[in-house]
Amino acid sequence: MISSDAVKWNAPNDPHPAREASQRSYSAVAKGDLAEWLTVYAEDAVIEDPVGPSMFDPEGKGHRGHAGISAFWEKAIAPIARFEFDIHDSFANPGSNTCANIGRIRTSFPDGSYTTTELIMVYEVHEDGRVRSMRAFWEPERAMATFTKPS
Repeated sequence: MISSDAVKWNAPNDPHPAREASQRSYSAVAKGDLAEWLTVYAEDAVIEDPVGPSMFDPEGKGHRGHAGISAFWEKAIAPIARFEFDIHDSFANPGSNTCANIGRIRTSFPDGSYTTTELIMVYEVHEDGRVRSMRAFWEPERAMATFTKPS
């Protein structure tokens, strides 16, 4: 089990390139380190978070390449004061270049309010271990229904 105060890994943890890339991604986001996060992703990577049209991607085509991924960071990640990842399952078959992680992410805003997003994140990596695609399956309306203001 991997655990830090912002990333709790309570899932299978057999070595796997896609699983390891996902863990590096969560760690960089939790630290708020865009430069480190970009090293996890290939230059031709695509992020769909969430998959389909959303407030972050109205056309639902994904964020492409480091420029698109950086723009996504500015919209979706930079405004958040704290991320807490709790991954409770991970599926990564030996010999594949893909894994699917199931968990929740608590996003806390600067005013102390927060949401909790239940999701499945699918990572596919190139042979060099850098992420080729990341697809996050979650429902914005469900996440917003958890919005909690500080007391």
